[in-house]
Amino acid sequence: MYSLNENEYFELELIFKMMADTTRLRIFEILFDQALSVNEIVDKLGMSQSAISHQLAQLRKVKLVSADRVGQSMIYRLKDDHVKMIFNQALDHIRE
Repeated sequence: MYSLNENEYFELELIFKMMADTTRLRIFEILFDQALSVNEIVDKLGMSQSAISHQLAQLRKVKLVSADRVGQSMIYRLKDDHVKMIFNQALDHIRE
């Protein structure tokens, strides 16, 4: 059994909160196989740039998404394979 400290509880809560939003889940899904700019994400999701930028900022704070500057654009990607695993495990669970 795990023995979590208060900080670990807090970090887990943040991760689950970030995954409890349809827009953020859609962002995860489109970043699974490719890194994209904000404008490309906006085009794929059909949402405003400010809405997407806000969600990406939240995801970066909890280290679920990372970004690199390429020219004048920020290119976003999933931080690591753990994000995919969490998403896929939850999806497998609901599809059982």
